[in-house]
Amino acid sequence: MDEAVMKGWLLLLAAIVLELSGTVALKYSDGFSRLLPSILMFVLYLLSFSALNLAVKTIDVSIAYAVWSGLGTLLISIVGFMWFQEHVTPFKILSIAIIIVGVICLNLANSTASKTMETVDVGQDQQAETK
Repeated sequence: MDEAVMKGWLLLLAAIVLELSGTVALKYSDGFSRLLPSILMFVLYLLSFSALNLAVKTIDVSIAYAVWSGLGTLLISIVGFMWFQEHVTPFKILSIAIIIVGVICLNLANSTASKTMETVDVGQDQQAETK
């Protein structure tokens, strides 16, 4: 993995953490009735989208957004269950597992498509050299 792609993934990770923090601030804003958490929510979401915007310079937007939203959903669900004592049900756990499987499948599909494209590119280069 080259340096630019690694930077993209680190920016994506930062975007996820910022989005998670913004969502926690959203909960504490209590419907915008508390000023500091409300302001913090907007700032954190702005920073999250900014980091996501930079990440998609080197990561396909379909992959970046799926990972961002999927992992964000997983992490905020865990925070909700553990920190805010939200009710956990088997159906909620199953639903979160499906999201995780979807994110993994998208990444595998992207990886497979990249390898296929590399093979096609190499084959075309070899054909051009023999002509």
